[in-house]
Amino acid sequence: MQLNISNLTKQYANGVKALDDVSLQIGTGMFGLLGPNGAGKSTLMRTLATLQEADSGQVFLDDMDVLKNKDAVRRILGYLPQEFGVYPRVSAMVLLGHLATLKGYHHKKERKELVDYLLQKVNLFEHRKKSVSSYSGGMRQRFGIAQCLIGNPKLVIVDEPTAGLDPGERNRFYNILSEIGEETIVILSTHIVQDVRELCTNMAILNEGKVVYHGTTNDALALIQGKVYEKQVDKDQLKQLREDFNVISSKLVAGKPQVHILADSKPENGFSQAEGTLEDVYFSKLHQLV
Repeated sequence: MQLNISNLTKQYANGVKALDDVSLQIGTGMFGLLGPNGAGKSTLMRTLATLQEADSGQVFLDDMDVLKNKDAVRRILGYLPQEFGVYPRVSAMVLLGHLATLKGYHHKKERKELVDYLLQKVNLFEHRKKSVSSYSGGMRQRFGIAQCLIGNPKLVIVDEPTAGLDPGERNRFYNILSEIGEETIVILSTHIVQDVRELCTNMAILNEGKVVYHGTTNDALALIQGKVYEKQVDKDQLKQLREDFNVISSKLVAGKPQVHILADSKPENGFSQAEGTLEDVYFSKLHQLV
């Protein structure tokens, strides 16, 4: 399957242009959508999930017009928003069964088999009688993936799914998503670069509603190969460095800032060449609009 997004635009009443002529082509597999908070990622996800209207543009899932056939899209869509509510004191087994009924699974035996299968798939079967409201953050996100998979969706959208998860839960989540992505279009919207590097072959970076990169993760890394240099400096040197060089990031290492700059040749002043990472690509693309 292929998801084609063409010239999608959305401007809110306060004048903020959340999507500015966004065009993307997304095939089967894991697709990473990176961007800072406010970049337009959630607006794009909600639009694709038929939860809000675009001002202009087109979205097609193969031959299906996503913006005009919302009911048909919802039948083949799995959606995990950044935050989702659950009924208090309702068990995972009961809640997932209720959601399956809403998706058209009216036969009791078939519905039970589906619920058991999904809870086993996300490793929650032994916790099926506990209320979802009592789950940890990671367990709740795994339940969210289970409800995404009701009806064997062709398009799965997950919005900031690993924010706040500990490393163990994040790895479990990675494994589930990568398995889903073998046969389905899975769009992973996140501001965590590691998520995209771990899971996705293809990606895009959004900033201020614009697509500033669209391609493979390997091609993204090739853009900065041999061009990233690093140096550990004193805090009072940062301002001058930003004036003299294209500083793409700085982070504390052992209490002192370590800066990464982008340059075509090795600068003086004690810089050494660094291995460029997807995080360097991400920050360099964000700087293009600053």
